[in-house]
Amino acid sequence: MGFLVWSMLVLALVSQSHGYSVRSPLDRFKRFQDSAWSDPNDCSQARQSLVMSNPYNFSVDIRMPGVVPSASDSYYCVAVPVPTSWEAYIVDFVPHASMDTAHHMLLYGCRNPTSTKGYWDCGREQGTCEDEAKIMYAWARNAPPTKLPKDVGFKVGGDTRITYFVLQIHYGDIKNFRDHHKDCSGLTLRMTSKPQPFIAGMYLMMSVDTVIPPGKTVTNADIACTYLSYPMYPFAFRTHTHRLGKVVSGYRIRNGQWTLIGRQSPQLPQAFYPVSNDIEVKYGDTLAARCVFTGEGRSSKTRIGGTSNDEMCNFYMMYYMDNKHSIPYMDCMDHGSSSLFRSIPNEANVPIPVSPDHMMNMMHGSNQKDGEDGAALQQPKREQEEVLDQGTHLEELADWPEVELQLGQVSGLAVDSDDNLVIFHRGDHRWEMNSFDNKAVYQQRSLGPIQQSTILVVDPSKGNVLKASGKNMFYLPHGITTDKDNNYWVTDVALHQVFKLSKDGTEKPLLVLGEAFKPGSDKSHFCKPTDVAVDPETGNIFVSDGYCNTRILKFSPEGKYLSDWGAGSLDRRRRVPFQIPHSLAFVPDKRELLVADRENGRVQCFMADTGEFVKEIKRDEFGGEVYAVSYAPVQGGLIYVVNGESPYGQSAPLRGFVLNYSTKEILDTFAPDTQKFKMPHDIVVTKDGSVYVGDATSDSVIKFVPSEKAEHRSVKKGGIEVQEIEETETFVQANLKPIHKPLAQSPQATVPELPEVAEKQPTPAQQAKALEDKEKEKETIANKAKSQGLSPAVITTLLLLLPLVLVIAIGVFVRWKKSRMYGDHEVKLEPSGSSGGILGKLRGKAAGTLNLGNFFATHKGYTRQGFDRLSTEGSDLEKDDEDATDSENEEYSAPPPPVSSSQ
Repeated sequence: MGFLVWSMLVLALVSQSHGYSVRSPLDRFKRFQDSAWSDPNDCSQARQSLVMSNPYNFSVDIRMPGVVPSASDSYYCVAVPVPTSWEAYIVDFVPHASMDTAHHMLLYGCRNPTSTKGYWDCGREQGTCEDEAKIMYAWARNAPPTKLPKDVGFKVGGDTRITYFVLQIHYGDIKNFRDHHKDCSGLTLRMTSKPQPFIAGMYLMMSVDTVIPPGKTVTNADIACTYLSYPMYPFAFRTHTHRLGKVVSGYRIRNGQWTLIGRQSPQLPQAFYPVSNDIEVKYGDTLAARCVFTGEGRSSKTRIGGTSNDEMCNFYMMYYMDNKHSIPYMDCMDHGSSSLFRSIPNEANVPIPVSPDHMMNMMHGSNQKDGEDGAALQQPKREQEEVLDQGTHLEELADWPEVELQLGQVSGLAVDSDDNLVIFHRGDHRWEMNSFDNKAVYQQRSLGPIQQSTILVVDPSKGNVLKASGKNMFYLPHGITTDKDNNYWVTDVALHQVFKLSKDGTEKPLLVLGEAFKPGSDKSHFCKPTDVAVDPETGNIFVSDGYCNTRILKFSPEGKYLSDWGAGSLDRRRRVPFQIPHSLAFVPDKRELLVADRENGRVQCFMADTGEFVKEIKRDEFGGEVYAVSYAPVQGGLIYVVNGESPYGQSAPLRGFVLNYSTKEILDTFAPDTQKFKMPHDIVVTKDGSVYVGDATSDSVIKFVPSEKAEHRSVKKGGIEVQEIEETETFVQANLKPIHKPLAQSPQATVPELPEVAEKQPTPAQQAKALEDKEKEKETIANKAKSQGLSPAVITTLLLLLPLVLVIAIGVFVRWKKSRMYGDHEVKLEPSGSSGGILGKLRGKAAGTLNLGNFFATHKGYTRQGFDRLSTEGSDLEKDDEDATDSENEEYSAPPPPVSSSQ
């Protein structure tokens, strides 16, 4: 009997303990509350941090505990534990803040916050979390609350690795705290412990290297990624830029059709607004975004960064996915190809006007109470909008040349007076590590000169070879230019010589400078000379010399030595000598000579008459090497350069640059879409604005044209019928209405593991009908053949022979075309391998985790101040040049997509 009583007492105690654990999963939250916020302050005492509305639903209030920032642009963080160790779901966010006090708020989830005691300065040395921080909510500019659709929630606790919430608030101007009041801005999270059928997530499309030239009316930042995961359903979007942003738009692209996800002015309250169209995003779709900026009012370039003087281009998208296959955080930072964005709807280029009254209200705060819905914000009527001038951007002309040019290493490019392209290439010779000894003497003379034609004059429109010359003359061609009489001036690094050749293609040079195979550094010898420039007014010639010597030499038209000079500097005490003066360009309207100093990653300008140093152009974007330079006397002077990979770890993406001569600002960058630059070795610009780049590793010449010409040609040549995308009027409301797509209506509740192959699979009845129609068609053809006296065997034979005849005809035509194109100058080269490589770039292929804080903290020109491990908003802090290491971003490998109904 005693044993029975004792057992019942033990059982009762265990049941009571278990009951407390079930009824009170929030005990650790209360213990934290008692210890962390024990210090009294003016605004935290009356706060109820946790409110239970029923056994399943509760609210968590996350507030700053009476903060008084000591300096402008301060970042403060506070961490609050998820109030249960089990899975819970955030179903609503309610902000409590004003622009008068808080510039913006960000809510993160993580396992290990930087601190768990009180608040801390998370904008200096410390960040928000010690592990990966996942963004869950963002607020700025007096944005209204964000409410999630029914049955959708952000999953926290349990196995999500989110055990803490971290609230980060950026305090902009401390003038707002002149009265020394204490701030308790924050958020209320409405949560439930009931499992939600659909899990909410955040997709961020972001540009990381946009440069906005000063005074330029329009600069676009484009982002696009292919989506490679299970279906997701966007329901809200938010845009973010700083002061220069005019409009930000996001789209889903499927089968060439652009469907708007959301479009808004980032100068309006930066709320999460309802998506414009109820859509599905599935495997193989493309997600794209464009930010439109203006550089008007700025005196220097603006780039992506963490201060208020920098810019940002962010398109946030809240989405939900089926609980079984949910991925809560994804991002995209890839550049979209220029050809893709050529068909972006016109609305993406239309700024959304913001009234001065609205701007004043946002600047000075709002009288709107916490939780109160804001006024409806309506986008402007299309007839009231004005499309901004998008300016000129260089794009690859993908179908040029229309004939195959059989080239070796392309070392030099030039343009004659008729705007024909002149290509200087190395045929079957290649510059290798063993080509020279340590005294710069060429070691492969036994190969003999190049037997192919090394100089090709090419039609700029189609790429046909008009003339070919330069057989059996050169060993390792390098630079080429033309004079006003269309004579060719070339250099050969193996011969250490400079040649003047007649335009008629005669093999005997008109003039030779230097001694064959004899390197030297006196007035009559060169050492691997790289390029030549000709003064059209005086006829004087300039030689960059070169790989061994660090000088520029000036000669008369007859080849008489006149002078030479080295690198220039405004500070003569800190003059840095040339390291491979690699390319020259003459500036006729300014009487200057441009020198691409390759290994120093700069362009230097000199007075052509005296050799006096004028200025230097050196940009971080060049990445340490500038291979070639060209000039166009338009718009006050434009300089074109191409960069290269640096062996010193300072490389940047390989691309071309267009710079303003006077301001040195980058006006445009360009790179091919159909291939990648491997070693862009020379660049030249024509009178009509076309740009050619010769790549020495891929043995090719790539043509770029202004964007409007590329679009006109591609449409006209291909006979493409352009289908206009119907523009839809959208009405954006500040009070977020749920736009839940009921997945329960789908025929399949579970998600199979097989990838989707087609939009819709035909039903068995449709398949049977299709087979029946096919059999009837065959029977009709057979009957017609019989009526014409042809047996099925004869018809089969003819059908089998037809492809063979067609292939033979094509081969004969190609052979005839090549013989007509080259005549006696046919060039036959063996395919060559490629060397080198392209630096990897920061990527986010439609999934994975974004560590933007480390990106800014570890790249030259930026500091970690104001950024945590996933901070995506801007601070107003200054930049520094301390660090230049690579980002830690990882690429996500998505699971196989499910089969779903088409949209």
